[in-house]
Amino acid sequence: MAIPSRIIALAGEMATVECFGEQREVSLMLMSSDVALGDYVLVQAGGFAYERVEHAAAQEALHIFSAVIGPAATA
Repeated sequence: MAIPSRIIALAGEMATVECFGEQREVSLMLMSSDVALGDYVLVQAGGFAYERVEHAAAQEALHIFSAVIGPAATA
């Protein structure tokens, strides 16, 4: 299960993504389409983004995860 992460910086084949206040570097090598700042992606174990997620679907998923995880998700 992957939680959508928002792209906050791009540098070649790498991106910085943010999810629930945590940032990390991910590879874009597995992406079949171009991405832009503000796009949401799913990231697999190992740090590879593999799928772009529509903004509305990402927001809905983040809302659900936040409700399930509770305050720890937004801390």
